[in-house]
Amino acid sequence: MIRAQAQLIEAAARGEAGAVSNLLSVCQPDLKRFARRTCSTTEDAEDAVQVALWQLYRKIGALRTAATFATWMFRIVERECYRLFRLRSKAEDLDELGPLDMPAAAAVPTDLRLDLVRAMERLTPPYREVLLLRDVHELTAPEVAAQLGLSLEAVKSRLHRARAQVREHLMASGYWMKDGALEPRPFEINKDA
Repeated sequence: MIRAQAQLIEAAARGEAGAVSNLLSVCQPDLKRFARRTCSTTEDAEDAVQVALWQLYRKIGALRTAATFATWMFRIVERECYRLFRLRSKAEDLDELGPLDMPAAAAVPTDLRLDLVRAMERLTPPYREVLLLRDVHELTAPEVAAQLGLSLEAVKSRLHRARAQVREHLMASGYWMKDGALEPRPFEINKDA
């Protein structure tokens, strides 16, 4: 169990100078031991501990009671170990496929990709964060909620709004018709040629 005293946890939650760094130092050995037992590789264990410490640093102010601190930290490590295991399993599955077995990726026009990036850049940070974690990093909604310290409902709401804003931007760029079919961008024909 994490050996951090309740006073240190409460001081860090209040934002007292030096308390957070002391808490990080106190927690790290216990988190490393737990991660080595939980993760499939040493590298994953190190990564999971770093994610947990980063979340501690960012979200300690949101902690309501010192009694839930250890559970919160171990749960972050456990989820990160599981996420890394899933990523490693997917990569190994793809490595086992031969070149003829590899699924064909649909060709996405370069200008569509650029417009998609621009649309994502225009999102406000809370919406962009949720969209990237959910759709790019492929975390589940509960994992996104845990990582960002939000409720599941808040994650779903932000994700819905982010996707709607991206869709609006792409539709305004002329990529989709009403039925959802991909519509090529109009081009001008040079009549002089």
